[in-house]
Amino acid sequence: MQGRNTVGSYGGKGWHTNLLRSGKGFFTVRCVVTKPLAIVFYERLLPGSRIGHQLTDLGWRVAEVKRASDLAAQVRAQKPVVVVAELALRVGDLCAVIVEMKQDPEISHVPVLGYADPANSKLAEAAVKAGVGLVAAEAGILDQFPELLDHVLAVE
Repeated sequence: MQGRNTVGSYGGKGWHTNLLRSGKGFFTVRCVVTKPLAIVFYERLLPGSRIGHQLTDLGWRVAEVKRASDLAAQVRAQKPVVVVAELALRVGDLCAVIVEMKQDPEISHVPVLGYADPANSKLAEAAVKAGVGLVAAEAGILDQFPELLDHVLAVE
């Protein structure tokens, strides 16, 4: 998007910015924004894959992470707007990964929406303590997903 008034231009994965000169000699920054990126982590196919489909339907780009050990590295590399994660794992501790993310200044600002069985209140408490912005009931996350997403983005 180069024009005769464009002073400089730079871009990266998913974004592009132009520095423009106005008629009075001032500079304006115009950001051309593409679809926001969400990282979705899940072990079980349902509701994990359906969450990815809902995000796509809402106009988001979706990257799926299959191993909890890869989550922090993928958040660092891809710079998502939000992470949606299944909290109950068969192997591994997602709360430890969330703590790692929240202690990293480069990615600590990324909000996390977690979901789990509401009967597992200890897991929900541990997730909130680790830094999960909102823990949703697994059974209702698909029905209320747009509202939950708005809420976690507003909270963070």
